[in-house]
Amino acid sequence: MDPAQPAERAPAEPTPATPPGSEPTPPALAGEPALVEHPEPSRGEPAVSPGRPVGRPAAGKEKNRSDRSPKDMAISLLVLLVPIVLLLAFYRGFLGGDQPNTVDPAPALEQARAANAFPVSQPTGLGDDWKTVNASYRSVEGGSSLRIGYLTPEGRGAQIVQSNVPPERLLPAELTAEGQPQGPTELGGRSWQRYTARGNEQALVLLEPDRTVIVVGDARENELRRLADAVR
Repeated sequence: MDPAQPAERAPAEPTPATPPGSEPTPPALAGEPALVEHPEPSRGEPAVSPGRPVGRPAAGKEKNRSDRSPKDMAISLLVLLVPIVLLLAFYRGFLGGDQPNTVDPAPALEQARAANAFPVSQPTGLGDDWKTVNASYRSVEGGSSLRIGYLTPEGRGAQIVQSNVPPERLLPAELTAEGQPQGPTELGGRSWQRYTARGNEQALVLLEPDRTVIVVGDARENELRRLADAVR
């Protein structure tokens, strides 16, 4: 018989080497949870405190950024208003922003006189504070009309219309259906008729055999009478 051979033994698992200077970690006992090691934060990264959300700034810093004092708001508003005030001053002072665009009525008056459709009157005696803002002569249905518009000294609008269109057609066209006679008034020895007109406008109407003169606008009555009296 052959001599009995020793049973083969399984090679023992190598024991992990323990780094020098460190104590071996004792094995966990049965029934106890294993200890979990938390990695230490690397250099340059802030440690996270338990119970505090990550990435949320402190309440004090939020308040400092969002709250602005009334003084800061007033300074910001002043910075915005200063350029606007300077632009308005330049527009008014150097560019004449508040001055109306005036025109010379002479070409329209000459055209009306050349047509010889009706007697043409040029207002006279008005001061420099009366600004002529438009002037035109044109043929219309039933005749022709000369129109001169003014800006009064009080800054209101008024115009003189001279036409040979029959009054029954001219008055509704110029004064609209709201135009109603309000009685006569004497101006420069002539009898004018007072009329209402569109909106807050009023009118003075002079009826002559070969023309009709209308002074109309939203100017006050004294200014309308002054303009009508200038028509000679």
